[in-house]
Amino acid sequence: MRLLYKYFIKELILPFIFSLLIITFILFVNFLLRAIDRFLGKGLDFIVIFEYLFLNLAWILALSVPMAVLLATLMTFGRLSEDNEINAIKASGIGFLTIMKAPIIFGTIITLILIYFNNFILPEMNFKARMLSGDIYRKRPDMNIEPGIFLDNLPSYSMIIGKKNKEGIMSDIRIFSKGNKDAQTSIHANSGELNTIRDAFLLTLYNGEIHELGQKDYTNYRRIIFQKHIINIPAKDLLLNRRDSTNRSDREMTVKMMLEKIDNYTKRIDIVYKRLSGKFFKILGDSISPSTYEEGQEFLYSSIDSIKNYTSISDAERTKIEKTYKKLDRQMLNEFNLIENYNKSKNKYGVEIHKKFSIPIACILFVLLGAPLGVMSKKGGLAVSTSLSFGFFLIYYILLISGEEMADRGFLTPAIGMWTPNFIILFIAIILIIYTAKEKTIIRLKIPSLLKKNKK
Repeated sequence: MRLLYKYFIKELILPFIFSLLIITFILFVNFLLRAIDRFLGKGLDFIVIFEYLFLNLAWILALSVPMAVLLATLMTFGRLSEDNEINAIKASGIGFLTIMKAPIIFGTIITLILIYFNNFILPEMNFKARMLSGDIYRKRPDMNIEPGIFLDNLPSYSMIIGKKNKEGIMSDIRIFSKGNKDAQTSIHANSGELNTIRDAFLLTLYNGEIHELGQKDYTNYRRIIFQKHIINIPAKDLLLNRRDSTNRSDREMTVKMMLEKIDNYTKRIDIVYKRLSGKFFKILGDSISPSTYEEGQEFLYSSIDSIKNYTSISDAERTKIEKTYKKLDRQMLNEFNLIENYNKSKNKYGVEIHKKFSIPIACILFVLLGAPLGVMSKKGGLAVSTSLSFGFFLIYYILLISGEEMADRGFLTPAIGMWTPNFIILFIAIILIIYTAKEKTIIRLKIPSLLKKNKK
């Protein structure tokens, strides 16, 4: 039996590597075509460009590995079924469920590796990729000048232009100084261009005016008319400076980091509830803690109605108390809006935690799905396997994105949103395994006659 397990795992390894390379290459080329304008023409070293592409390879691998597992399983079992090796193994008294043990072991190994990768390697590479991308973007701001959009990347200046032609000549240029200076400077030029030399940026402006207004003495005003004016930006502002920041997004954190974030938001929510309860006790004399805004509003309105029936207080006092209650109502609304924002942040981190485990475990489910599909199709070719794997992975990915979106908005819990696609795939896989074990066919794939080779 060990020999059989080794044989199946050996048969799965090569198709998996082949599938992983193809899928990664396709996704990488797609990313490269979309991101190539970020570093072209910016004078970057080849090492920096290579590092940028390498760092973004992490999320591509996290996406392509489950697809490669499904494609490899379909190709392997499709070929074995097409060559009647599955039938030969069954004829020797080995059932299909026993055959499935080896692919499950293979899928489990890939799952464990991917869980480690998603939790420790992927967040760090995503974080470094974002930092490097921001540094590259700031290195050549002239590549990012668009008409009607403020450019705030130039040191000491903000700029907006009206038009820009294909040669890079800008028109209707307005520049404003920023930072704490003795005078506020604004420049307007009819045209201009931004050039790069070895040690500086040269912003050359033509036919314009410079207006300077003193910050301390507003009577100190100066107007300068020029035909040509050059603004020099030193080279130190052009260098690619690596930044470090502790501000990470959810996809740049490990599970431990996100659990700390969730715990922090939970404490904040408890503080808001205690603060809200204290406000109720201070105004109503009752330390209630409503779980929803509607619940608190219902209690508040019942208190207002009871005040209207009091005859022992004057109308002025009754009006004053009602105003106090309405003020409490506004405060309560603000507090519950704050709680809602905290819960959304908690859900965002909860979704990412579950995703770090649900997607790797999908590798095992894709093995359970791909094996019976390959046996039923009896086609081990790349075309049939790719079509089936792409179709099922597309369904899985749509369900995953939908679950993530609904969980982020609070319609579902993070666990339900992220694990529902896995349970659906598992349900389909169990049905196919049962039918395959009983040697029943519920899927028949026929190749169109146009694709068949004519035989003489």
